Amino acid sequence: MTIAKADYIEGLAKGLSVLEAFDTDRQRLNATLAAQRTGITRAAARRHLLTLAELGYLDSDGSHYWLSARVLRFAGSYMATSRLPRTLQPTLNRLSQQTQAAFSAVVLDGGEGVIVARSAGSAEPVRHAAYGLHLGARLPAHATSTGRVLLANLPMTDFNAWMQGRELTRITPQTQVNRSAFKALITQVRKDDFCLAREAHELGIHALAVPLRNMQGQTLAALNVVGTAEQLRDTAVQRNWLPLLWDAARELRVLL
Repeated sequence: MTIAKADYIEGLAKGLSVLEAFDTDRQRLNATLAAQRTGITRAAARRHLLTLAELGYLDSDGSHYWLSARVLRFAGSYMATSRLPRTLQPTLNRLSQQTQAAFSAVVLDGGEGVIVARSAGSAEPVRHAAYGLHLGARLPAHATSTGRVLLANLPMTDFNAWMQGRELTRITPQTQVNRSAFKALITQVRKDDFCLAREAHELGIHALAVPLRNMQGQTLAALNVVGTAEQLRDTAVQRNWLPLLWDAARELRVLL
């Protein structure tokens, strides 16, 4: 959606960009770091930091700032009011109870996949893995099964725009960072309509994902199961896990 320039509130956009500058790599920012991460001036970054702290969204020691618990209001409101997580959660719970595995539903947000619903299984290797630990977790799209499925379901022009100038960061030795090879990988995912990612995001963790589409054929999210190499060996994927995920996707289609 594109709005008229007169309707665009630049100050609000800059304030939100300052909030988004905080992540696991930079949990605490000062005005200089915030300016570097957002592309605004140091003076503007300082004013935004002070305002966000005054509103309660940031805490500060006088020089550095960090997110306060108040920002969780946004996440809580999304989870409480968004139809997608509420629709998916019962199915994820059922799949987890049925298989004792961990399932997640993910949407694409820029270069990352965001977990909007999950149900952790009881399998020991999965429970202690960092992969997909919590709702709202942001995972690099190029290195995850769900991210690759979502990218494969973008219109070709949108995928090419996504790739334009983007660095494919190496996270593990198995992460595909060669641009030509990655495009070929996405082409194969588009053809297969599923993705099996082996240790691309975390060593020891394997994940299988399929798209979740509505009745109009639009891909709204991706559903995956996470496990070990033994749990997701090739024969088990074809015989058990893919039919399970595809059946769930078909059941959910009429609800999305």
